[in-house]
Amino acid sequence: MSTTPRDRMLQATLDLIADQGVGAVTNRAVARAAGVSLGSLTYHFPSQSDLLREALAAFVDDEITRITAHVEQLRDAGLDPDRAADEVEKAMAGFAADHHQIANLELHLHAARDPEVRATSARSVAAYDRLAAAILTALGIKDADRHAPAVVSLLYGLAVRRLATGATSATGTADALRTLLVGLPR
Repeated sequence: MSTTPRDRMLQATLDLIADQGVGAVTNRAVARAAGVSLGSLTYHFPSQSDLLREALAAFVDDEITRITAHVEQLRDAGLDPDRAADEVEKAMAGFAADHHQIANLELHLHAARDPEVRATSARSVAAYDRLAAAILTALGIKDADRHAPAVVSLLYGLAVRRLATGATSATGTADALRTLLVGLPR
C-alpha cells in the first residue's frame, strides 16, 4: 500500500514522539524521517500545533476504525460481561504492543498545554467514550453514556501502567474491565 507524503509526515511525527517525545518533533526531523522536503512539510502543516493535532487525529481515527469494527461484530452476538471483557482485551491486544501508544498518550498530555491540540484530544476521548457506551449498551447497562468515561479511564490507566512496567500485552485488561462491570468479588 502506498502512502501519500502527508501520511508519511504524520507517521514520522508519531514515530518521533513514540521514540523520543514531543520535544523531538522539529520540522527538519519530521521532513527527514518522512523523506520529504522541508517546504512540503510546512505547506501541509504551517505550525507545529497543526502537525501534532493532525498526527493525533490520524492515530485516533485509525484506532477508532479498528475498534469499531471489532465492536460491531460483537453488537449482535448477545454479549455478557465476561465475554465483553475478553473481547475488549482482544481488541486492545494490537494497541498494547504498538509503540504509538506512547505517542497517543504524550499527545493527550501535550494537549493540556496546547489549546490548539486540545480540541482534537477531546474529540478522540469522546470517540472512545462512544465506543465504550456502545459496549455498555449492548450489555444492557443503564445510563451507558454516563458510565462510559469510567471504562475509558480504566483503559487509559491500563495503558499508562503497561508503559510504566514495560508490559507489551493487554493481559489483565479483561480482569480489570470485568471488575468494573460486575464489581469486586466478596
